[in-house]
Amino acid sequence: MQKMAERLSLWGKCGEGTSGAPALAGPCLAGNRLNLDVYPDGCCHFLRLLKQQREEVVQVEFLRLSSNDCLIDTTLDSLPHLEHLKSLVLKGGHVRDKFGSCQRGSLTSLPQDFGNLKCLTHLDLSFNRLSTLPSCILHLPSLRVLLVSHNSLVALPEDFGCLSKLTFFSAMKNQLTDLPQSIGELSMLHTLDLSENLLQLLPEEIGNLHNCKELILSGNCLSSIPDSLANLKSLRELHLHSNFLVTVPASLASLPNLSRLDLQNNCLRVVPAEIQALPFVDLHGNPLGETEPSLQAGNCKASAAVCSAQLSFPVTSEGCEVVLPYGIHFCFPPGAASDPLRISFRLLEPDPQWVKLRHHDVLLSRVLELRPHGIKFQQEVQIWMPFVPPQILHQNEVVVRTFSGQSWSDLRTRVEQKRGLMMAHCSVLHFSWFLVVSRLVQDECKVPAEGTLLFSSVDPNIKVIFPPGVTKEPRSVKMQVLQVPAKEIDKITASAGCRASPLLCLSQDSLVDFLNPVTIQLPLPPGITGLNLDQLRLRLLHGDPEGQTWHDITSQVVLKFTHIYVMFEVTHFSWYWLWYTTKTYIEGIAKKVYERLRLYQVNFIALQRKKDPEQVLLQCVPKHKVDPVLERLQNRYQGPEPSDMVEMFEGEQFFAAFERGISIDMDRPDCVDGRLSFIFYSHLKNMKEVYVTSPVDRKGQAVKGQVSFYRGAVPENIPEDASRRRKGADSLWLATLPIKLPQLKPRCNENPGPLCGFSFPPLNLGNAETGYLTQANLLSIARRVGSDWQTIGLNLGLTYQQIERIGHNNRDDLDKQILGMLFSWAQQNSEDPDCVSKLIRAMKESGRQDIADEVETIIDLGRQKYSESIRRVGLEPESSREDSAIATM
Repeated sequence: MQKMAERLSLWGKCGEGTSGAPALAGPCLAGNRLNLDVYPDGCCHFLRLLKQQREEVVQVEFLRLSSNDCLIDTTLDSLPHLEHLKSLVLKGGHVRDKFGSCQRGSLTSLPQDFGNLKCLTHLDLSFNRLSTLPSCILHLPSLRVLLVSHNSLVALPEDFGCLSKLTFFSAMKNQLTDLPQSIGELSMLHTLDLSENLLQLLPEEIGNLHNCKELILSGNCLSSIPDSLANLKSLRELHLHSNFLVTVPASLASLPNLSRLDLQNNCLRVVPAEIQALPFVDLHGNPLGETEPSLQAGNCKASAAVCSAQLSFPVTSEGCEVVLPYGIHFCFPPGAASDPLRISFRLLEPDPQWVKLRHHDVLLSRVLELRPHGIKFQQEVQIWMPFVPPQILHQNEVVVRTFSGQSWSDLRTRVEQKRGLMMAHCSVLHFSWFLVVSRLVQDECKVPAEGTLLFSSVDPNIKVIFPPGVTKEPRSVKMQVLQVPAKEIDKITASAGCRASPLLCLSQDSLVDFLNPVTIQLPLPPGITGLNLDQLRLRLLHGDPEGQTWHDITSQVVLKFTHIYVMFEVTHFSWYWLWYTTKTYIEGIAKKVYERLRLYQVNFIALQRKKDPEQVLLQCVPKHKVDPVLERLQNRYQGPEPSDMVEMFEGEQFFAAFERGISIDMDRPDCVDGRLSFIFYSHLKNMKEVYVTSPVDRKGQAVKGQVSFYRGAVPENIPEDASRRRKGADSLWLATLPIKLPQLKPRCNENPGPLCGFSFPPLNLGNAETGYLTQANLLSIARRVGSDWQTIGLNLGLTYQQIERIGHNNRDDLDKQILGMLFSWAQQNSEDPDCVSKLIRAMKESGRQDIADEVETIIDLGRQKYSESIRRVGLEPESSREDSAIATM
């Protein structure tokens, strides 16, 4: 009854339309269709119609509503009553922001009883805020068309394949990293659009979509595609542009109905001849025929290079626009490059020893490295970098920060919106390293000899007055203001009744003090005016540039008061903070409050995959994000409640250690002394997914272990009190969460043989002149590899994720791990004529000269056999020269 009363109240309020919009004129119901998404108060009018013409409305078969409507959540509860509904559109994008981009709707979920819409065949939820696909969608038996593009989906349900009648599915512009195996059960699917996601691998089951005619996978992070795509005999169009593909299977050329194959802007250096011969293939933007460039880490750590991907693209004097899979966008104007140039790029994980954040900075992106570094462009190159929008907007601004090789500096930056992403836009003449940060808003001006005024754009009550004669030469002055929440002061001071003004930071580009005093105006602390001001309780604090120490300078300056302001004069700049308190020693309290302003409250989570408990997800999550993260993961993961709240600084290192009978691979590049290393950044994903094992025999019992989190190195320039609290073994511990590995079930036909059940594809690596490596040769090599297989795999170019997956899938069988590694590499490089040389080089780099010698022996033997066969048929080089001489006579 209460909910119904609320609705009646809403209907009454919107009779005239919100925002002054007039009520709908004329009938809205046209037969069995109701299109209300074009009206500003469409949901309000739907509720009114449902009340006044219920019998007609419940017969509607086609309904369109805007999810930008403020009453959409209220309206959702009424929709399951429309049992005859066949088509439902709940799209956002009907409202535009100040940049002119479509704003997403407010839908984050759907009511569970949506599954009662048994007649629904078409559902459009595009341009919303869905992070998980509502489970009720899986209960729509008649659904044929589903659109969820421009949302925030990170995964699809494991049982997504139960939508057996689906013929069209679009999840374009989401954040999907993988696909469920059940997607292969969508046997009636005609069109699958998964473009502009973060897909890194495709399941083999995608080859079961035998009726699929159009497959769109552009703008992802795919480095390879499964051979099973050759099973899609109905496929007409395959879009794979703007990925990281280094190989494509030749079997795609055999698809009988294929009429378009888009492979633009990938990393293809070698393409099968069958693919190149296709008249409808597009290979523009690939480094075809080029040798692979050597990678140099530069200023980044070696571990960062392992988890990064380096790619390249060409630029000519004609200019071009380039969009990379991660959403990074470049614009090279005509004439920017005088000669043809190849630009290489890679994304690096930020290293706090290299990426120096200032106080109150927030990192919003990974590090983008662009090469070559020494080239100067003739015209400015435009760069758009996507970033995670910061939580605090009013007092912070987004800037691109670049590294010159010696220090970091901020570029002039504009925030724009492109393709639904927030972008930081800057212009550069040189390439180096770039990242996006949120900093305190910086107001600046040039101070001439005649003097000037500088106001804060964050708090207009704060200003600096430069009188005439203050300087001989013009100098640049910068101002930053940090608002101080009263609740943070109350947590420290309790009942002391302390109040404080905003924090003011002033700096200049000159080391010389001003010739005349500069006047600074600050607002009195909140609640204090000239009427109730006790001047004896007012304290002016001065801090060093890093804000670690505070000094009471009240007695050293002359404070002038107005009704709401305090003014004082200085000749040099630093941090200034005005306090109102009865405390005689306020410096200590100010240090504690300033420390709290830099801390983030976080929780740790440790979850195990429901289908594979040995796969563990670890994440450090800011307190306000814990519930949404757990809700997004609950369909695929299970585990204990999050840890208790702890506090961390931006850029602080911490470690995760598995204990009590559970361990991880110690050779991981991010593993330090047996512990996983993390760096906490409040707006980035502090998440890792690892495979754990146990030395305990799990055939007889489960293993009850734990994962503990510990602090790492103390960050530079943190307050002395915080550093003192972080000394000693006990103070490094943060949290502990339980991990349980279930008892192993007995396997059928256990130990049937070392290679039983392992299938090998036919292979011929190399070429006839240099010699081949066959399947039998690889099997022979595999017997000698032993425990070095992971090192060899990494030197062969396999990613650590591939190595870890191979190790986990064959965790009880070293032979299968070795074979999986060798044959995965062989399949990826089967078209590379130089692959045998790479194998020999990798063996030498791994310290296995013995295997390198064996491979060279096999190759030499192959060359001899080839030469002998040539001589047998009379085609040896001497005969060829004689024939050529006779022909020229």
